[in-house]
Amino acid sequence: MNLPKSEEQLMQYLWQAGPSFMKDLIEAYPDPKPASTTVATLLKRLQDKGAIGFKKYGNVREYYPILKKEEYFSKHFNGVIKNFFNDSVSQFASFFASEKNLTDAELEELQKIVEAQINKRKK
Repeated sequence: MNLPKSEEQLMQYLWQAGPSFMKDLIEAYPDPKPASTTVATLLKRLQDKGAIGFKKYGNVREYYPILKKEEYFSKHFNGVIKNFFNDSVSQFASFFASEKNLTDAELEELQKIVEAQINKRKK
């Protein structure tokens, strides 16, 4: 699932806060706050996509994420690797390590993470 920036931003608020009412979601936005009709439209779109659900309390709805942040990020990130790096994780890693201007400590930390994964797979 690929979400437009406006829907992704709203999902970020839901992932961070957990179940929320519309007024709380509007409050999470920086000034100038979006209109409630705009947020309602985004919530409806996300609901139609199966990304969120809601519980109804009288006339008020409490929205909650169904789509897990890790699942969304993983699919989105894999799409970036596929589309921009010819489906090559090593090309992405090379680009990331050289373009991000990582410190020696950050590179060493990445090396430890990779080595830990290699050791985990050997077991």
